[in-house]
This record gives sequence, C-alpha cells and structure tokens, in this order.
Amino acid sequence: MSIANLNSQSTIDLFDQYVIPNYRRYPVSLVKGEGSRVWDAEGRSYLDLFPGWGCNILGYSAPALVKAIQDQAATLIHVPNTWYIEQQGRFAEFLCSRSFGKAFFCNSGAEANEAAIKLARLHGSAEGRFRMITFEKGFHGRTLGALTATAQPKYHEGLGPLMAGFRYAAMNDLEGVASLIDDETCAIMIEPIQGEGGVRIPEPEFLQGLRNLCDQHGLLLIFDEVQTGMGRTGEWFAYQHTTVQPDVMTLAKGLAGGVACGAMITRDEFAGDLRPGMHASTFGGNSLAMAAGIATGETIEREGLLQHVVDNAEFVRQQLEQVQQSLPIIKELRICGMMIGIDLTIPSAPAVGKAMERGVLLNATQDTVVRLLPALNITREELEQGLEIVVSVLEEMAEDV
Repeated sequence: MSIANLNSQSTIDLFDQYVIPNYRRYPVSLVKGEGSRVWDAEGRSYLDLFPGWGCNILGYSAPALVKAIQDQAATLIHVPNTWYIEQQGRFAEFLCSRSFGKAFFCNSGAEANEAAIKLARLHGSAEGRFRMITFEKGFHGRTLGALTATAQPKYHEGLGPLMAGFRYAAMNDLEGVASLIDDETCAIMIEPIQGEGGVRIPEPEFLQGLRNLCDQHGLLLIFDEVQTGMGRTGEWFAYQHTTVQPDVMTLAKGLAGGVACGAMITRDEFAGDLRPGMHASTFGGNSLAMAAGIATGETIEREGLLQHVVDNAEFVRQQLEQVQQSLPIIKELRICGMMIGIDLTIPSAPAVGKAMERGVLLNATQDTVVRLLPALNITREELEQGLEIVVSVLEEMAEDV
C-alpha cells in the first residue's frame, strides 16, 4: 500500500516541470522515516546508512526531537536577532560548555564557514592579513568563499574568478604548509577528518604541527567540524580525539538532528572581532532550530550515544577487517566513530545502485570510496544487516573486475 498521495513517478514528473535540475537524483521519492529506516512512495523500506547526508544524526522521527519541534512550533517559530532568544542562549551554553568560547548561529555549514572566513579576515585586518591556507580534497561548502576554500578544482569549473587569498596545501605535509605562510596569512582551515574527501584522517602530529605554526605566526586555526561534530566520531567534537584545540570551529549537518542549523564557535578573545554590522543571518539561531538542537544534544547524552558510537565503530572495524582479508578490492578502511570510509581499488559509484536494489542506502565519494554515516543511535542488529548487504555488493563488484 502506498503511504504517499503521489507515487514516485508522479513526483518525478512534477520535478521535471518545475524544479531546477541541479541535483543528480535517484528515481525514488522518499516519504516517511523512522529510526534508521525510510520508505518510498510505493511503501518499500530501506535501511539508511547515510541518513540525510549525515544531517539526521538521530535517524528519522526521533521522539524527543519531534516533540521539541512540535512544542516550539506551537509557541514561537522565529523572531529576528534584534531580540534575545532564550533557546539560542540555552543551545549556545550547551555547545560551548562542551567545547569552548562563544557561538554564532546560522543555517548551514557553508554559512558557518563563511562566518569563520570573515572572522579570520577581520582579526587580521589591522595588519593587512587576509590569506588562508586550506587542504587538498577538503570540502567547505558551495557559497563562493567556502567554495574557494574547497581545494578541489572540479567544483571551481565555470565559476571564476574565485575569491582571492586562498592557498592550498597537501594534508600531512607540514613543511609544505609552512612554506605557504607569509606576512599576509591570517588563518589555516582544515577538517579534522575529511568527509567528502573520503573519510581521510590527518596524522595527530600534523594537527599539532598546525597548532604550533599558528601559535608561532599569530594565525587562527579553524577546524571545519560540519560533518564531524555533534558526536559523529564518538566525542562531541573530533578535535577532542587530539591534544589540539582550534581557535574557531564550524558546525552544521547533525547539529539540530536534521533541522537546518549551523554554528561557528570561537575562543572568547576572538569573539569581539565579529562586531555588530559585520555579519548576520536572518534565520540563524531561530527558536525552532535551537529547540531542535537542544533536544538533539540532550538525547545524545541521555541515551549514552557517544559510547554507543565507540562500541559500534569497533564492531564495524572488526567486521570489515575480516572481510578485507578475503576481498582484495578493499584497499583501505578509514573509520572514526560513525564515519566509515571503504577505499576500493575500483570505482565505488556502482555500489550505491546495487545496495539500493537490496534495500540499503549509502554514498560513494572521491571516485573509489564507499562512505557510510549511520545515525548515532543505529542498533547493532541494523548495522549487522547493513554490513552484510554492503559486503555482498562488494563481493559482486569484485567478481566483475
């Protein structure tokens, strides 16, 4: 029985007529979700190992999140930032008491990174500093500033001239980074784990080396934790796996459990650089998103999901390492919490369609990487089921080599 008014094809027809075709979409209309499962318009169920592109960090329809959104929507959805907003203050307290500094709220990861770029330039403006160093295969967003920070030429095609002042370095090459620093450099921006880049994890000593370079040259160290934040890695924030604390951290995706929300957090001594009139976000920090964020964070703590993520990550590692021994197309496993990258010796894109046919949703990135971002509260049984299908897909792909 269909659980939607329109079947998938009817929705596709509407899109063909009225929606700009700037996304590559699979010919399926998803209409309902619960936990780590989602249903299409024809009533078929899928186990989603990549829910909401990592935004649905509690899966679909988490009860506490749904209730918080319903209650807040019935009370107050939005007022502008010319007034004090209780929920914004409470969510800022929640985040900063588990990290550092002060928070600015916006609606997306790209916006959070734009705020960080502005903050770094404002901080360096008195000394004429405006250049930033970012890293190959990184991804920071689609707006022009964040896109220029993204050191992947494929995203730049047809959009030049790009914003001036960015230099690109190779990850784990500290000497190469040092060679790019000059008197006009104001900041270094890096993902503590590259997500779209294929779940690439920097060496801990490299991150410490960046911290040392920033301290030596008076630069801001910015961590883009848009994908890694809010418990994704088994810590509240990925920097907490290291001895390095950034000066600025950007957040989004899972921050409010799937409701549009972004944030930039900066150390107290730099917060004043983003002075009134220099940056704003009309919908940023609205009551609805903040209530969703508070409910998401409180659910993670109440249900002990950080430890759940650590335990499940070890289970996934053990399972995939066993498979790797007998499946030579698996070149490398990169796992940190519920960030899972399976780097293949062959193109990874066919895995998405093959898995979807078997009722599992996943992602392929960087040509050869199968990427999974399961919900933090996914059950062990669901992980077992999902991994069994992923492995069957990889085995089939290996036979075709």
